[in-house]
Amino acid sequence: VKAAAVEEERQKVAYHLSDLDKVGFVLGNIKNHYEGTGGKVDIVLVVYGPALAAFKSKSASAAISSRFSGLVRDGLTSHACANTMHGMDVALTDLLDGFHAAETGGVVKLAELQHQGYAYLRP
Repeated sequence: VKAAAVEEERQKVAYHLSDLDKVGFVLGNIKNHYEGTGGKVDIVLVVYGPALAAFKSKSASAAISSRFSGLVRDGLTSHACANTMHGMDVALTDLLDGFHAAETGGVVKLAELQHQGYAYLRP
């Protein structure tokens, strides 16, 4: 019974994304993570710094927009750093659908998630 319970347990993973040049790579990693676990994973993406620019709805590439919306449909929870949003003069409504604001900041959100048992990944 104990082994079966472990097999059913969902992974909890927090992905850190701050580098603009890694946006496509990280979204690909997240897609692979969902596929590799058969969807038995709770993934939270925390975006801050230059990477947030890739998720502006008016300027996001079709590839990023499509990939991100597919991941949101798969269950991805995404947080945008409120400090970065303020610095870039960006509101949640300016971002692709699916983002929540990390009101206390991206790094604080990542630390909170780790405290809640999420594994931290920075591809």
